Amino acid sequence: MLQQLDTADSVRREVAPRIAQKHKSELGQFMTPSSVARFMAGMFPPSTLRTCRLLDAGAGVGALSCAFLDRWVAGGFGFKVIEATAYEVDVKLHGYLKQHLAAYSKVKAEVIAGDYIEMATAEGQQAKGYTHAILNPPYKKINSNSAHRLALRSVGIETVNLYSAFVALAVAQAAPGGQIVAIIPRSFCNGPYYRPFRDFILERAAIRQMHLFESRSKTFKDDDVLQENIIIRLERGGEQGPVTITTSTDDSFNDLVANEHPFDRIVFPDDPEGFIHVPTTIEKSAIELSAVVRYSLTDLGIKVSTGPVVDFRLKEQLRDMPEEGTVPLIYPGHLSITGTVWPMRGLKKPNAILRNDATEKWLYPNGFYCVVRRFSSKEEKRRVMASVVDPAAFGDHTVLGFENHMNLFHDNKRGLPELLARGLAVFLNTTAVDESFRRFNGHTQVNATDLKLMKYPSREVLSELGKWSKKHSAITQEMLDEQLGKLMA
Repeated sequence: MLQQLDTADSVRREVAPRIAQKHKSELGQFMTPSSVARFMAGMFPPSTLRTCRLLDAGAGVGALSCAFLDRWVAGGFGFKVIEATAYEVDVKLHGYLKQHLAAYSKVKAEVIAGDYIEMATAEGQQAKGYTHAILNPPYKKINSNSAHRLALRSVGIETVNLYSAFVALAVAQAAPGGQIVAIIPRSFCNGPYYRPFRDFILERAAIRQMHLFESRSKTFKDDDVLQENIIIRLERGGEQGPVTITTSTDDSFNDLVANEHPFDRIVFPDDPEGFIHVPTTIEKSAIELSAVVRYSLTDLGIKVSTGPVVDFRLKEQLRDMPEEGTVPLIYPGHLSITGTVWPMRGLKKPNAILRNDATEKWLYPNGFYCVVRRFSSKEEKRRVMASVVDPAAFGDHTVLGFENHMNLFHDNKRGLPELLARGLAVFLNTTAVDESFRRFNGHTQVNATDLKLMKYPSREVLSELGKWSKKHSAITQEMLDEQLGKLMA
């Protein structure tokens, strides 16, 4: 039997390619494929409610509402009455949305042409009594002084992206016990910018299920989305219990795997940042299990900071190659796990920065440092990539500039002992660390906050790793993993 979702999906495939990329970007618009919509509708638990009040904010052509209503028509819910409210800001899609919802003769549907954030915040944070919400919210940053940011702040929501704003508002407007299913980027799981959003959600709702796609590119392949996406089900006012984690390679869901985890493996009780982990196996990670890896950077007397030289702000101070009055400027391209090559011709980046009153405060003394790239491409096998800064590469220079695309481990803005710097790089480049890191980091960016919250071996163990690395001119991934394994055994 042809379902209304199939009709909506054929419209999506026809309409989406005709929408200009600029228009999509302005609205943060990514339309939901039918396979994902059907899976999301299937995540809602059975309900004994007589009346369902359904919210679909950012409804597009109505795929998510159709998936939900198709399940109801097929006997998947016992509701006697459904009242559906669909918000869509793009006037070009209203005709399709109204037509698709009108096909359900027994559903009282209202299509609202307008900005969900503006309209929902104008009503205050009081619950609208939605029993169900199904969302694929827009993905776009919110400027700190924008009308959206101020409107959200007026109802106690502090967040940096439209997607997290939509989810927070849906939770705020849900009835007690209301179920919210949303497909959103995984970036909210970690990092300081999303901490107020995480706090808001965890205070008001229980996480019941999260679904992770192992392929970064296939879920929204028509829209070329590079963010790692997650589908989350929240229950307004629910008592937090175990969380079901499901995974599949892509949106065919052919290899779906489900596991249940206690909540203290999703949000660690001693984590002040409230990072949300998504474990993909029942087993604890090697890092979690290790009695050796249990020290914080504070315990070790080590700090980590983002490289302070923001090159586009200091353009006049930069030089392609060293000259009199300049000092080395280090980019990730100068570095590898075994050492430093500087200057480097053909790097397409400046090799030097003038030393003067304008730059002095951004410079560090020459010495040994461990640095981690802040950005990796989605194709790279490892998210965490560490290198060693070797002072010998810089001759007589006494200070160095570190560009902003790296995180820098240091001793209160001074270099580290050589073996400690080398040992940190060995540890951070292991598969065990990368696997542990990926449980809470769902994008290609590695923030200094992420590195601060990790656990590390002791200074002595790190120095042993550094001593081992000095003996090898070439180090493979297998060698790194084997060496850490020996120390953790």
